[in-house]
Amino acid sequence: MSKSSYIYVSYIRSTPDKVWDALTKPEFQKIYWGGTYQDTDWKPGSAWKMMLSDGRVADQGEVIEADRPKRIVLKWRNEFRPELKDEGWSRCVMDIEPQGEMTKLTITHSIDRDDSKFIVAVSGGWPKILSSMKSYLETGKPLPDGK
Repeated sequence: MSKSSYIYVSYIRSTPDKVWDALTKPEFQKIYWGGTYQDTDWKPGSAWKMMLSDGRVADQGEVIEADRPKRIVLKWRNEFRPELKDEGWSRCVMDIEPQGEMTKLTITHSIDRDDSKFIVAVSGGWPKILSSMKSYLETGKPLPDGK
């Protein structure tokens, strides 16, 4: 079996600590992610949930690794679209690296299957979400629709 994956790289005029906080703290996520936020304590082995603004669970999984402010690794599965949930567990790695006055953020989302509909879905979502986060961190304002 081969792997489907999506990689997104962004350079953000901010510090690794601020990028970490934007990725991990619900009060920031809700601003740039249209009310969506992650529910976890960010400790390896802990449950992880992506919560929609209406209280539904969008995705769930487990924190595999959390090394502030460098790296987050999540076991991740979609919960609200049956055809995506049926694909099983994916892996999301968020690498945060200082680059002078900027921070390089690399998201690698992968799943052990060919032609993954889940990877197609996240490849459409991550650019909007992370562009909104970048805008928020650099200007204090998310993109107009919050994602």
